[in-house]
Amino acid sequence: MTEFFFDYGLFLAKAATIVAAIVVVVVFLLVVGNRQKAGKKEILDVRKLNKKYDDMARVMNAGMLPKVALKKYRKQDKKRRKVAGRSADRRRRIYVLNFHGDIRASAVASLREEITAVLTVADEGDEVFMRLESGGGLVHSYGLAASQLMRLREQNIPLTVSVDKVAASGGYMMACVGNRILAAPFAIIGSIGVIAQVPNFHRVLKKHDIDFEQFTAGEFKRTVTLFGENTEEGKAKFREEIEDIHRLFKDFIVQHRPAVDIAQVSTGESWPGTRALEHKLVDELKTSDDYLLEHSKHADIFEVRYVSRKSLGEKIGFQVQRLLDKWQYG
Repeated sequence: MTEFFFDYGLFLAKAATIVAAIVVVVVFLLVVGNRQKAGKKEILDVRKLNKKYDDMARVMNAGMLPKVALKKYRKQDKKRRKVAGRSADRRRRIYVLNFHGDIRASAVASLREEITAVLTVADEGDEVFMRLESGGGLVHSYGLAASQLMRLREQNIPLTVSVDKVAASGGYMMACVGNRILAAPFAIIGSIGVIAQVPNFHRVLKKHDIDFEQFTAGEFKRTVTLFGENTEEGKAKFREEIEDIHRLFKDFIVQHRPAVDIAQVSTGESWPGTRALEHKLVDELKTSDDYLLEHSKHADIFEVRYVSRKSLGEKIGFQVQRLLDKWQYG
């Protein structure tokens, strides 16, 4: 009997320890979460890329040069940095922005803040360099993204757009705002067209004797629908609206790239960078890496990112989801 009470007491002690540990963890999470709520949710991150390239050069030289040559290189490098640190002259600046577009162009939320930040400090002779990657998406979302880039043009700040992978449809709408467009040889460029597709379940509902009722005010408030019977008049109006958006898209490109034969390139086709150059959709075949490395010798290059901080709960949720995905998909 004594042994039973001893084991039972040990069990209670273990259980109490576990409960106490859980309480401590919960309290800690609540305290950290409250602190994060009190702090800033978004931050502007600015990183000088020249330092990255200089560090790469130092590591490479340290691994390759013989001792005498390495000693000489380090002495010259130290002298160069000392002179640069004392110089009062402001070198030309290149502000690097990154846009990775999804179908909703959700990155425009950060882009608008980054452009605002650049406009507060950019001077004559400075430049904005955008690394753009997007296959396009919603018309109004990418229209807003292109309008954000127009703010730079209106302030006479040169804009260079670089496409390493893809700038299609709404992505190219953004790219064509640039004073200059660079593309990697096999980057996908173009897709100047508009697409809309709507499944219709009317016959399925009719087969099962299910009525679908829709009430509108205005002749063309709803042209096509998922569940109702689409009329020829409604479909014709829908096509008319798509054609009008396509015309606006073409007019926008002609406005910014008048040398383009718009009739030839507005078929909805896409081309690799080499063919896009022939169609004058881009100005030069070059990767973003080559451009920035080349200009780092004569300009100060700053990468600007507007970053949204995730709450502790969001971070934990993200990690849990990653673990679940890994477990489910291997």
